[in-house]
Amino acid sequence: MTEPTGAQILMQVLKEQGVDTLFGYPGGAVIDIYDELARAEIRHVLVRHEQGAVHAADGYARVSGKVGVCLVTSGPGATNTVT
Repeated sequence: MTEPTGAQILMQVLKEQGVDTLFGYPGGAVIDIYDELARAEIRHVLVRHEQGAVHAADGYARVSGKVGVCLVTSGPGATNTVT
């Protein structure tokens, strides 16, 4: 039996925590996570900009009472979430 990857563990933990929706914008550093997301029972909402993912996750959390999850790549993608 092979060890699970970090991406597989992340998807498992998100499901265990009741996450059913994820807002994000793919990039090189998170592409393995996106590969696993395609297999998971978590809905992905593709946004046009990383900052939009943050706002969408925030709004989702406020309206639904659930955890809002945002996934973006490192570097400029992460910087765009806070600017």
